[in-house]
Amino acid sequence: MTRLASPASRCWTALLCVALLAGCGSTIVNPVTGQAERSVMDEATEIAEGQKAHAQILKEQGACDDPQLQAYVNGIGQKLAAQSHRAHLKWTFTVLDSPEINAFALPGGYVYVTRGIMAYLDSEAELAGVIGHEIGHVTARHGAQRATRQQDAGLGVLAATVLGAVLESQGMRGATDIVGQVSQTAAAGYVASYSREQESQADELGAEYLARNQYDPRNMADVIALLKNQESYAAQAARAEGRAVPTGANWLSSHPSNDQRLADIRQASALYQGRYADDGRSRYLQAIDGMAFGESREQGLTRGRNFYHEPLGIALTAPAGWRIQNTPEAISLLNAAGDAGLIVRLLPRDAGQTHEEVLRKLLKADQNRIEGQLDKRTLHGLAATHFDGVVRNAQGQGASARLTVVTGPSGRLYLLRHAARDATALQRAAGLTKEAEASFRALTAEDKQAARPWRVRVLPLPRGGLAELARNTPLASVSSTAEAQLRLMNSAYGEGGNPGHITEPQVGQLVKTIR
Repeated sequence: MTRLASPASRCWTALLCVALLAGCGSTIVNPVTGQAERSVMDEATEIAEGQKAHAQILKEQGACDDPQLQAYVNGIGQKLAAQSHRAHLKWTFTVLDSPEINAFALPGGYVYVTRGIMAYLDSEAELAGVIGHEIGHVTARHGAQRATRQQDAGLGVLAATVLGAVLESQGMRGATDIVGQVSQTAAAGYVASYSREQESQADELGAEYLARNQYDPRNMADVIALLKNQESYAAQAARAEGRAVPTGANWLSSHPSNDQRLADIRQASALYQGRYADDGRSRYLQAIDGMAFGESREQGLTRGRNFYHEPLGIALTAPAGWRIQNTPEAISLLNAAGDAGLIVRLLPRDAGQTHEEVLRKLLKADQNRIEGQLDKRTLHGLAATHFDGVVRNAQGQGASARLTVVTGPSGRLYLLRHAARDATALQRAAGLTKEAEASFRALTAEDKQAARPWRVRVLPLPRGGLAELARNTPLASVSSTAEAQLRLMNSAYGEGGNPGHITEPQVGQLVKTIR
């Protein structure tokens, strides 16, 4: 299910609303520009609120369980931060256990990159470019500026500085999906977005911090070019699978970019003249060799139309043409339009002793009038109870409800909700939603074999090139665009970065693949 109102966003909202209500702000000298500006957040507030939200981000998304990788990324970040305009902050750099292609920062010196974005970067200098950009947002106090802008606008929506970071942490994904999650956060996300001027300033600061650390600043342009190619690939893959072309889900989605911005980055990078011989590619490939790719075992694994969660012992299969969206809150099997589907949740242990008790609580039978029927059924031998009917409130207003409670492995209860944007979409998708529900099962031996995690591996390019690698990667079993994806991972897809940037790896050259 779409996470637009996550625990982190609720925490940030409460925390920052207190800060915003505390007063009209004070005059702060910007560390980057040296100019005075009115702000509702002084540095102490930035640090305190960033520290509190950091705990929420780790709880919601989780840090990558790879101490060596964490140490590597932290080392690069600390080196860049030490040469920044706010070197005195206690900086924290974290690799999140997320397949999303993303990076973001919180006020006070908290910077995050996902292992998802690291799989597609090709050198230490490119990673430094991503981190340097995010450091730039912190050093220039862009989060505090967003909070001040919100107060100036007088808008009664969620607090801008933290909501913006939370939306970035989620890649702004799923904004058109079902289940009633489109709310005031859509307006708040608009207010929370960085301005073009702030993005350009972060780009320029990133280039400056690269140069100060003997990385070629032109790697900033390489990163933007690579991620623009990622958007092109995502569209190619969606068309190949008959899905709607995604409108966002990566670093560029929350950091708007276009050809002019890419040109601006190249122009700004050209201002720095130096000898930048080592881009750290060998060190980078060594650091990510063996890193998890895609979803992790603990998160559950999507393989084409199938979803496997080994720790919970369950599996599901989406109907043809549907897609799977996996978040910590729920597993969603969604139709191509994104307006109907099946939402699967693990219920808390205190949800109820029987299926009937659970359904009464979920439907709020003590407050509403329930019109419908309960049907006992089994799903691949698992006991289940289905409700199909209408729930009416005290005013007589009614809404359709189709819910199934099933007892899964180890006696855990699951809620399978038939959801849609409206009654028409619910009815139109009814047959396929039932098919999705009927696929709920305990993991079989075959499922367990298919549920093995994938990892990034670094090896010399064989004579058959990336096409040969693609044929021998598990990507080929779930996608017709496996070679294109490997090309994207190895800077050999579409537009290159700078002149002379590698666009076609040579036989024997170290490249990334998936095993």
